[in-house]
Amino acid sequence: MTSPDTEPQSLYTAREPIFPRRVKGNFRTMKWWIMAVTLGIYYLTPWIRWDRGPHLPDQAVLIDMANRRFFFFMIEIWPHEFYFVAGLLIMAGLGLFLFTSAAGRVWCGYACPQTVWTDLYILVERWVEGDRNARIRLHRQGWDGEKIRKRAVKWTIWFLIGLATGGAWIFYFTDAPTLAVDLVTGNAHPIAYTTMFILAATTFAFGGFAREQMCIYACPWPRIQAAMMDEDTLTIAYREWRGEPRGKLHKGAVPEGQGDCIDCMACVNVCPMGIDIRNGQQLACITCGLCIDACNDTMDKIGKPRDLIGYMALTDEVREREGKAPKSVWTHVFRPRTILYTTLWAGVGIALVVALFLRSDIDVNVTPVRNPTFVTLSDGTIRNTYDLRLRNKTGDDALFSIAVTSEAGLVLRLEGTEDALVRVPANETMQQRVYIEAAPGSAGATSDRTDLRLWVSDTRGTSRVHHDTVFNGKGQ
Repeated sequence: MTSPDTEPQSLYTAREPIFPRRVKGNFRTMKWWIMAVTLGIYYLTPWIRWDRGPHLPDQAVLIDMANRRFFFFMIEIWPHEFYFVAGLLIMAGLGLFLFTSAAGRVWCGYACPQTVWTDLYILVERWVEGDRNARIRLHRQGWDGEKIRKRAVKWTIWFLIGLATGGAWIFYFTDAPTLAVDLVTGNAHPIAYTTMFILAATTFAFGGFAREQMCIYACPWPRIQAAMMDEDTLTIAYREWRGEPRGKLHKGAVPEGQGDCIDCMACVNVCPMGIDIRNGQQLACITCGLCIDACNDTMDKIGKPRDLIGYMALTDEVREREGKAPKSVWTHVFRPRTILYTTLWAGVGIALVVALFLRSDIDVNVTPVRNPTFVTLSDGTIRNTYDLRLRNKTGDDALFSIAVTSEAGLVLRLEGTEDALVRVPANETMQQRVYIEAAPGSAGATSDRTDLRLWVSDTRGTSRVHHDTVFNGKGQ
């Protein structure tokens, strides 16, 4: 039994803040470029203009919730075409599987929004407070004038970045220049302000404080990525057979019998996740490559070969331990698993492109009115009623011609007009009631069900679509 005065041991430890040291190298340079490109795309895309004519918005990328449409440059997606969005999501998932099977968590290390914004926030932190040692000292010192000033400046810049992030997001849902003016003048809808401040707060918290905690505890990907990886997957590893036994330099040189690792802790100090890659693969590792840059810099200084830490596969480890050369990168990348993912990814992409080019500028949905299924007119004519939803996607007002074809000689009439023509405004959907009639004693009137095809044609001759349905008669 434990004494009542004994405090139970906590199963959790308080989070130790991580202060990554600045590093230079190929991977760090690549991360800077990826960060600049991805942030540039995110912040600048809503401001790109695209002329679609007088009846459509001129914002290149727009999620028009009011009119239930999605615009992406020359592509316009309507609600009934949501399968295009579903296809893109499938391609994104397959792409993630492909990159993970080829090179581990490269998405996490280079392009994940959490990684990109955390990199940006760390850059601001380093600019305001200094590099690793200066930030550690500031963290440990009391709240004096210097600490208050630097924290206030850092948090202000962080919050402004968060506001820009939330503002850029809502710009995707309405005309960006108009909304920007409304936001500044206080005329924007409360939902716009609410969404912007929620995203600003989450960006501020996730990028400034949670950081690696989001990757370790909130993100499910580290726990399922192993399903996409095998012994040929390239990932970051420490060549312990070359680095051990580790030790310090002696008179500026590595002593005889000691491994190449001089235990300088550079790989640990630059890691944004705060792990020691020399302890093997870990759930927290996002394979960002910064430890490679740090270790290579150290190896250059002591005159040892590079890549004590580097990208390698389990099969390479076995070969290198035996003194053999590792496999080529292309051998690891092109293997049955990655080829399968690539084939599936390309197949979905090709299907989407084909569907995009095959879709018509007009669309029709036919709903038979079945209460009652038919009516008998005074002269014995059998009439069925249908509701047509005509969608004009041409960008201009269009005159649609409606016709019916059937072996039973059915006749079509439109409600509210003497002819079979309907004018549909540009980029709108219009409902039209249609009557199909069968003469007394005809095949359509005396049969239980008769197949028919309704045709909708643009009178300019640009598009024509059809819809198959049935005509209900009296039967024998």
